[in-house]
Amino acid sequence: MFSPAHFGELILGTIVALLPLINPLATAPTFLAITEGDSHERRMEQLGKACIYMIGILVGFLVFGTFIMDFFGISIPGLRIAGGMLVVGIGWKMLMGEAPQNEHASPEARAKADISFSPLAMPMMSGPGSIAVTISFTSLATQWYDYAAIILGILVVAAISYAVLSLSTRIVLVIGSNGLNVLTKIMGFLLVCIGIQFVVNGLIGVVTEPALLQGIRQALRK
Repeated sequence: MFSPAHFGELILGTIVALLPLINPLATAPTFLAITEGDSHERRMEQLGKACIYMIGILVGFLVFGTFIMDFFGISIPGLRIAGGMLVVGIGWKMLMGEAPQNEHASPEARAKADISFSPLAMPMMSGPGSIAVTISFTSLATQWYDYAAIILGILVVAAISYAVLSLSTRIVLVIGSNGLNVLTKIMGFLLVCIGIQFVVNGLIGVVTEPALLQGIRQALRK
């Protein structure tokens, strides 16, 4: 039976669970760094596409995630390890790369590949943590309207992320090129740390897997 209270709780729970993981405020300096050299219109185009991709990824994992992971034998620890490796790679390039150039000095930057899907939508905005949380919400959904509530929560998070990141372009005017370079290095270091932590959490999940522990106990008894 449909319950408006439960419907609202699922929407609010989805927002509360996903928003800290996506954390658009923390993503803002990185967004500025990876779109350095782009025009405002190009940035907004990339951001809009990234939010759409993020919605598609999270809704896709909500509806099909359990089936896909079971079909391919992918575990949550495996997802965390793979996502962590991607994040480490992105962070390392930001940490060791050259200082970003201004918008009019880098034709190569203006012609660079589309970054809306990777790395912006995945893994930055819809990484292993948010995907894992979204999949876990399937245990709370028993009726179609439960899934609708969770999807509405995802849409609200995407709207908040778009609003916050769309304002981040103004930061360039305040902090300048040198300040952006400093933020790029700091965010690169933080991304490396976050990615390594993802990998560590994934490895802990692997070694503490009940089936593995049971197999070790059985092997020791022989």
